[in-house]
Amino acid sequence: MAAVFLKTLTLQTIRTEHNCLRRCLDKYIMQKTALAQLPLTASAPRLAPLAHAKAFSTVEDTQDERKKQKNETGFSNIGRKISERIIHIFDEKGNDLGNMHRADVIRLMDERDLRLVRRKPSAEPPEYQLMTGTQIHDERLRLRAQEKASPKTGPALTKELTFSSNIGQHDLDTKSKQIQQWIEKKYKVQVTIKKAKNVEEPENHMEELVNQILQTMPGIATFSSKPQPVKGGKAVMCVLRHLSKKEEIAYRQTQETQKGDPLNKENENDRESDIRHQ
Repeated sequence: MAAVFLKTLTLQTIRTEHNCLRRCLDKYIMQKTALAQLPLTASAPRLAPLAHAKAFSTVEDTQDERKKQKNETGFSNIGRKISERIIHIFDEKGNDLGNMHRADVIRLMDERDLRLVRRKPSAEPPEYQLMTGTQIHDERLRLRAQEKASPKTGPALTKELTFSSNIGQHDLDTKSKQIQQWIEKKYKVQVTIKKAKNVEEPENHMEELVNQILQTMPGIATFSSKPQPVKGGKAVMCVLRHLSKKEEIAYRQTQETQKGDPLNKENENDRESDIRHQ
């Protein structure tokens, strides 16, 4: 019985292998036939060659330009990184040492314990100066103070301030100080005073508040635009600005005249009022 079972199992295995071989052979024949039916002009698609290109980035270029410009124009110690072979040297006292080889300059720096800073990098040969650490620190402070003091070009920025006409005296003083701080920083200040609701006030009360603010800044501020009604007379708006150089000179002359000639004090007060309300 076992022999018959083994014989049957062997025959089934052989039959299964034959079926697998037949299916694989049929698939191979079908693929060959399909390829033979394709036109002769057809060709397998080709992959385009990959081109290695550097990514374009304006951000990196701009950063590099800024760093380069800062290094060229900034006032700083360059150490021993002297790119030019021959440079023109001035010592720490401003004496002209003439043209020197960079190796001689480095040796001089070591002997005197000095630093090297750019003076005129665009000159031919470029001009450098030897300085002490203290001199470099003082020069940086001077340049920083000069930069802060120099007037900035461009239109003056405008600050805006709005409050009600029934404002208290303490709050009015606080806002006047804020306006003065803005004016001293060369800002224009637009002041809008809204008429209080359900409150009886004199006819020119809002204009008087504006003049009261201006009187707290003698010799500093004046009107860029005088008070005028807006929103159908429900508010008053004006713009304050810093005095020009010419107006400042006129104000100082007025003050000096008042101190020297008390008899003309009344006339000079009229001139001072004209300056503030220009």
